[in-house]
Amino acid sequence: MTDGYREILAERCENAAARIREIGGEKTVPEPFRDYFTRTASFLMSVRKDADNRALYEDILPENYRTSYGNPDYAAEKLGAGYGPLLSAVYAELRGIIPAVFEDDMEGQAVLMELFLSLYFEFENEKVPQPSTVKHLFSMYLRDYTPLFVREEISRMLLPERSFAADIIRDADFSRTDYLYRFGEYVTEETLKTAAFVNSLPEETVRKMADTFTEGYRRGFELGGKDLGRKETVHIIYELGYDRVIAAAIENFKKIGLRPVISRTPVRLVTKSPNRHAGYTGAVPNEQFDYDHREDLALILDEEYVSLRKRAAQEAYESLRREARLYAGPAVMETFGREPFVPGYSEHAVRMNDRETKRHLDLRNALLMIRQRYIPEEERSFTIIDFPVPAVGPDFEEIFRETIRVNTLDQEVYREIQQRMIDALDRGTAVHVTGRNGNETDLMIALHELRNPAGETNFENCLADVNIPVGEVFTSPVLAGTNGLLHVRRVFLEGFEYRDLRITLKDGMTDTYSCGNFEDPAKGKRYIEENILFHHPSLAIGEFAVGTNTAAYVMAKRYGIEALMPILIAEKTGPHFALGDTCYSREEDRAVFNPDGKEVIARDNEHTLVRKTDPSKAYYGCHTDITIPYNELGAVCVIHGDGTETYLIRDGRFVLPGTEALNEPLDNDNEHS
Repeated sequence: MTDGYREILAERCENAAARIREIGGEKTVPEPFRDYFTRTASFLMSVRKDADNRALYEDILPENYRTSYGNPDYAAEKLGAGYGPLLSAVYAELRGIIPAVFEDDMEGQAVLMELFLSLYFEFENEKVPQPSTVKHLFSMYLRDYTPLFVREEISRMLLPERSFAADIIRDADFSRTDYLYRFGEYVTEETLKTAAFVNSLPEETVRKMADTFTEGYRRGFELGGKDLGRKETVHIIYELGYDRVIAAAIENFKKIGLRPVISRTPVRLVTKSPNRHAGYTGAVPNEQFDYDHREDLALILDEEYVSLRKRAAQEAYESLRREARLYAGPAVMETFGREPFVPGYSEHAVRMNDRETKRHLDLRNALLMIRQRYIPEEERSFTIIDFPVPAVGPDFEEIFRETIRVNTLDQEVYREIQQRMIDALDRGTAVHVTGRNGNETDLMIALHELRNPAGETNFENCLADVNIPVGEVFTSPVLAGTNGLLHVRRVFLEGFEYRDLRITLKDGMTDTYSCGNFEDPAKGKRYIEENILFHHPSLAIGEFAVGTNTAAYVMAKRYGIEALMPILIAEKTGPHFALGDTCYSREEDRAVFNPDGKEVIARDNEHTLVRKTDPSKAYYGCHTDITIPYNELGAVCVIHGDGTETYLIRDGRFVLPGTEALNEPLDNDNEHS
């Protein structure tokens, strides 16, 4: 940015702020809209780096949300159904001024304040514009700045010199916790407790955590046959509180030739991701607020916008072509321990209709294809690891130590045991999975035919590299012949809780589904459509796996945190089934080999094979794992072509010869039977 343009932006910000400061004393806007503009103007002017952190987020906190304009139902109640949802969506966008101020992003500040003023001017002098005018102004803002916002987000992901967060971490005094307020994220008592605890750990422990994280990343390239030496940047994604571990990880990454990129999770409506873990985050002020505004994009989601959004992504990646090729992929440190979120139903939240839903799905697919051209999946990798936060309960410190143990189990022991399981699975044509103890699962999983059993396998022997901790063997099932009911009494998926979740599969595709979260079955069905199917009419089963990490399962049982476990660990604590893309999405043509030298040939299914004629229809852009815990598991049985059977697991215990060691943690679990 040139000095001249910086001066122009500074003047724009100063002029807009001066005008907004005057609004509090004016009465030129008629009620009930005056209150909306007065309160929003006050919020915009309150955002400063030295402002009280809680005050910045107070309006949308759960205890205040009932009377917040961020709440679409309250906005509709006060402003009318025609205006309320629109102006609530505007307010949600305006809250993006917080990171803009903390990052000294003058352009971001200017465009938001000017958006607010453009709407205010329409309501001045006792005139009330039509809702269509309000929508048009908001749409024009979004369309005008989509290229800027898209370019900014892609730059933040690829350019180490965009070092706002990295600089804070590098300069932090970890004997204190006040550095957390410099990020501009919401900081709670729990955030402070997490940071204080991590900052008090022995250096040896912090190093062990960082080494597990970064070594898993390096091994992901090695085992995948990918050249890490050609890469220069790694995108670190984490939640504030574990900053000291991230500082150690940065040093580790530098030793293997990677510079860190640490960008904030996108906050703009046009760049927000359904996955909150798209950058670093603080605490979530109010999950209901996020949920209520998850489909605000419907306000502009026409074909013109779709073309604009795709063009903006194409141009941004093209301008950063070299940087994209040097990008190694994300390294993600997630947290767990909070109570699952069960959203309330907002009558007036903006929602996509069927046409907009399809358009949005098509757009997401198109954007993934654009990214794939510049950052090929077969050339990048990733790793994900999880650690607890104090909300997990009074045994937090013990659970923390146990999590480190689970994350660092002996891979060689698991490699040998899992290979025995794979050998048995490869002799079958299908796998039959049943439940017990109230779990009604009854699923038949069809397997690919091995034409060369001496050199081919259906299942990957998954150790702790990209997917920490160790403990699963997985495959991409054949869709035809995969039928039955998947049932889980309680499960926690991507931050949402599901009770009595039932999904039937017909030839590998979701057919019927329900859950017991709501008295009204229609609301439960919509809940699944939104958060598991992601608005797809149906999803394929992309993965079937058998989890082997009984130590993680017993840890969860011992501390009563089964419902709080992250999917990364939970998926290792029983068989799991992923709906959506396969584990080899967009890398199906890259050969994958197990440690025994056999090639994993189950990388495609009937749906992904469409990629050879129409790649835009081959992928869903989602992959949701649903696990049956051992105490709800009746059996995992390999079905042979001649009708004979081989049991891997029976009544929740491993019974295949050579796998009995996995029962040792279960033998110490008094509640397992």
